[in-house]
Amino acid sequence: MASGGVGAYVWRVGAILIAAVSALLTCGVAQAQRTTAPSEPWLLGTWGGLRPHLYEKGVDFQLSYVSELAYNAAGGSKSLATYTDQVAVGATLDLEKLITLPNSLLQITYTERAGRNLAEDAGLDTLQLVQEVYGRGQTVRLTQLYLEHRLFGDMLNVRWGRTSMGDSFALFSCHFQNLTFCGSQPGNLVGNYIYNWPISQWGARARVAIDGFGYVQAGAYDQNEQYLGYENKLWPVWYSGSTGVLLPFELAWLPTFDNGRLPGSYKIGAWYSTSKLNDVVLDVNGGYAALTGLPALQRTGLYGGFLTFQQQVTRNGSSDKDAGLKLFLNAAIADAATSVTNFQIAAGLIYTGPFSSRPHDSIGLAVGTTQVNSRLTDLQNMQNALGLGPVPVRNSEYVVELYYTIAPVPGLHIRPNVQYIATPGAGSQNVNIVVFGLKSVISF
Repeated sequence: MASGGVGAYVWRVGAILIAAVSALLTCGVAQAQRTTAPSEPWLLGTWGGLRPHLYEKGVDFQLSYVSELAYNAAGGSKSLATYTDQVAVGATLDLEKLITLPNSLLQITYTERAGRNLAEDAGLDTLQLVQEVYGRGQTVRLTQLYLEHRLFGDMLNVRWGRTSMGDSFALFSCHFQNLTFCGSQPGNLVGNYIYNWPISQWGARARVAIDGFGYVQAGAYDQNEQYLGYENKLWPVWYSGSTGVLLPFELAWLPTFDNGRLPGSYKIGAWYSTSKLNDVVLDVNGGYAALTGLPALQRTGLYGGFLTFQQQVTRNGSSDKDAGLKLFLNAAIADAATSVTNFQIAAGLIYTGPFSSRPHDSIGLAVGTTQVNSRLTDLQNMQNALGLGPVPVRNSEYVVELYYTIAPVPGLHIRPNVQYIATPGAGSQNVNIVVFGLKSVISF
């Protein structure tokens, strides 16, 4: 394991083990006291009845911990085991109950990330992280601070404040450990200007429900690289020097089949940003910047599209609403003028309740690829043909991940996994990678 942060890791694991033992000892009592609330399930039950009491008064807490261990058994410049983790502390305040503001809530979330990045420490040279919870600074941040209003009988839902595009658009779960299969895909593809969790920015989105179909929504988000920094990261400040506005759109069809037993989610969308970025290959005169040494051509208007499909295809007899087989397909494409990686596609399955004795366990399998812009690939091939190399030629990175989730008690998921990465970094010169991982997700 990388030496940095070992003491912090031991401290965090110790705290988790204490919490897990407590949960195992009190599980039966907690189940008897449990009442329905959005944050369920909880490892520590209802806090002696305090939690449902607060929920009825309009306060719902979210306390979670995610840890990801990873070891590269093959590939990279050296073999290492590293960990990274995230603590999230949040609260949803029902403003109708607290201050009589009807159909409104306030969401507040802070996150802290710590640990090491195996991809960097072991020289994996991958396009996507093998520990998705790493990134955007190992620090405490304000991740959410927004108001949400339900209007016209819930036909219109408006959210505004400190949030992000990935909170509402191209939503996808983070069961897997490789970033290829985790979270809102546009932010994974063009993370230089679309910021996913835990970064927040000032923005708003409006969602209109379409009866019997699904919804349509659109948003607007301030663009400013200072959201990534460390100054004033704990406060909802407005940074000067904004570079543009990010404008996403999404249409969702939410069908249910087999009398509601098999829900589906089919979303397509697009985004446009008024910001500027360098052209990936051209200079100010239209030549190749890598050959001329001139400044890059500035492009105004960044865009792309995405789809996120999920469908439950079987449902077993478990009381778990997710029990059975669920299939998914995610894809995103970004403009070829400014995007170094401009296409990503991932597909897979999650089967919950594989054994009657383990109704909340699950198996996940996913395959995906991230592609380097073909304009860059063509330039690299040309440089080699002209004798200016050797220049590494990058095409596509391919990833497969398999996991098994052990759910011993409510609120605790232990997820060993294995990742296989072919042509890491999209370069054929890199050795293929095998990573053994362990992801733990705990909701207190």
